[in-house]
Order: sequence, then C-alpha cells, then structure tokens
Amino acid sequence: MKIGTVREIKSQEYRVGLTPAAAHEAVAHGHAVLVEAGAGVGAGFSDADYEAAGAKIAPSAKAVFEAADMIVKVKEPQTSERAMLRKGQILFTYLHLAADEAQARELMQSGATCIAYETVTAKDGTLPLLAPMSEVAGRLAPQVGAWTLQKANGGRGVLLGGVPGVAPAKVVVIGGGVVGTQAARVAAGMGADVTVLDRSLPRLRYLDDTFAGVFRTAYSSKAETAALVAAADLVIGAVLIPGAAAPKLVTRDMLKTMKPGAAIVDVAIDQGGCVETSHATTHDDPIYEVEGVMHYCVANMPGAVARTATLALSNATQPFMLALANKGWQKACSDDSHLANGLNVHEGQITYAAVAEALGLPLTTTESLLA
Repeated sequence: MKIGTVREIKSQEYRVGLTPAAAHEAVAHGHAVLVEAGAGVGAGFSDADYEAAGAKIAPSAKAVFEAADMIVKVKEPQTSERAMLRKGQILFTYLHLAADEAQARELMQSGATCIAYETVTAKDGTLPLLAPMSEVAGRLAPQVGAWTLQKANGGRGVLLGGVPGVAPAKVVVIGGGVVGTQAARVAAGMGADVTVLDRSLPRLRYLDDTFAGVFRTAYSSKAETAALVAAADLVIGAVLIPGAAAPKLVTRDMLKTMKPGAAIVDVAIDQGGCVETSHATTHDDPIYEVEGVMHYCVANMPGAVARTATLALSNATQPFMLALANKGWQKACSDDSHLANGLNVHEGQITYAAVAEALGLPLTTTESLLA
C-alpha cells in the first residue's frame, strides 16, 4: 500500500502523522511511504530523516493525496484537504465529527473511508489513540491555565500555588478521566487546591485511593458543580463522551457567579466544549473574555509541544496503521472490532452512531458494511 502523510495546515499545528520510525516500520512491511516536503519539521524531523527511513519526499500535499492509498494525519482535514480526498482512499486521523457538520458532509461527498483516532477502542473500553493526546492536553491544562490567570492576560493575577502566607488558587477539574486525572496531578503538583468532579463513583473511589488525598473528589451534581465553579479561580473542562458532542456542564449563568478574572480551560473544545460560552480558539489568539471570565479554548493544545505529542501519538497509532496497510480497511476492521469502532464515514455514509445522532444524519452500521 502507498501510505502518505502531509504537513498539517491548521493554525499553529506542528505535529505530524508519521514519524521516521513509523515510516521505517511501514517500509519494512513492504509498503511505500510518501511524505510532503517539510511535513515533520515542526516536530523536529527533517526530510533527510524520512529518506533515511526509506520514505520518498513529495513536493506538495497534492502530490501525496494523488498518489497515496491511505493518508495518515493528526488533525481533521481542512477544507482544501477534504477537496483532495477520493473514493477508495483511507483517511486515518482525528476527526471529531459530532461538533463539525461541515466537515462530516464534505467527507461524505469525497467518498473516502474515514477512520477516526478518537473512536478506536481497546479491550478494556478505553480509547488508546485518544489517550496519549489526552495525557498531553491534561498536563498542559494547568500550565496554560496558570498563564491565563496572569493579570497581563486578563486574569485575576493569582499564582496557582500561592506562597507562604497566601492561599493557593482553587482549581476545579470537571471530569475524572484521562484528561482530568493528568490535569489534577499537575495542578496539585504546582501547589493548587484541586477538586475533581465526576459522576462515576467507582472512578472517584479509584482517584481517591490512587492519589491518597493529593486532590479532593466530589460527585458532579448540578448543585455541587455550580458551588465549586463559583469558588474557583481556574476551571478545567475535561469531559468526554466518545464520538459525541460534549455536554454543556458549565452554563453562562454559572459564569456570572465566578470571580472576575477567573479562568476556564475547556479541553473538551474538540467535541464542542463542556462550557456553554466556549468556542474554539487557536494558539495565535488563545483566550477571550465572557462575563468577566477568561476562556482558553485552543482546539489543538498538544500542538504546542509537537515533538512530545507526535512521538506519543505515533507509538499508539502505529499498530493500527500497519494493520490497515497490511490488510486493507475491510479485513483489518473484520479482524479487530476495536479498530472497526473507528470507522466514522465510508463512501458517503455515516457509520458511527453518536456522530449520526449529533448531526441528525442517517446511520449505516459498520457491521452491515463488513457483512
């Protein structure tokens, strides 16, 4: 199979879909790898690194799209890239379609087979291709939250960890999954007063037992969420419903009760955000103010640490990428129901239930296609 990767063109996105090591593995399995010139520079990989791995360098993204049987990316294809997709081609990347109807419809029109990293599952029900980026985003969230709280950025002028004689900032993390756990760990490590909200009692017990009081836990009722948000200096939104739009757990009315200059980091923004007033921003212009509260809603947070993020993502995606290349998408998905869960669009049909429901589009099941 001809596997291609291109330079990411989303604003301030420096990650790349294939590392030289992953390209080397693909070549070792008998596949051809085509890399757009300069695609890996933002993550610290030169064209020479790819050539040493056995890949070929293409002069443009168009050349890659025209030649490749499978495109491996990081972020969802932008409008110009979607126009280059074709029937019979595999797209393997993050998609987050439930919050992006325009992209979903254009992918349907392309006729391509689109497999989303964020809905591929593991045997234990976790999301192995989302987890590494969730870990990165979770660990970044307190860091960018602390920056947003600085007075020069419109924040309250509060130091996350405080100093002797001055109380630390109050941090509320909504969601106790991968993002929330990593965010709570780092925020607590920075000296903040941290509380994690979740609706799963088993998860809250796990966090309490594992971290032994490093941060507090609370059950995420509407009343408890409202009370904690009102007292918070920093709120980190870390909610995920796989493949579906994030629920709006922090309302505009709640913002009105918050301290002037308090900050929100909505890590769930890829799925539409879990704060009613959130909208996606970029690393170029990451924050904005609503009701006196500073919002940080960058939709590709891990892009800020592109090398770490690229290596972590490639470690996770490589086995699935090789399965798709070695077997083709139908055989690979037939052999692995967890990879099959990643199929979101195929030849004009939506194949993931949560996406179809969120966008009000008809659903064609993956099982019917494989049958």
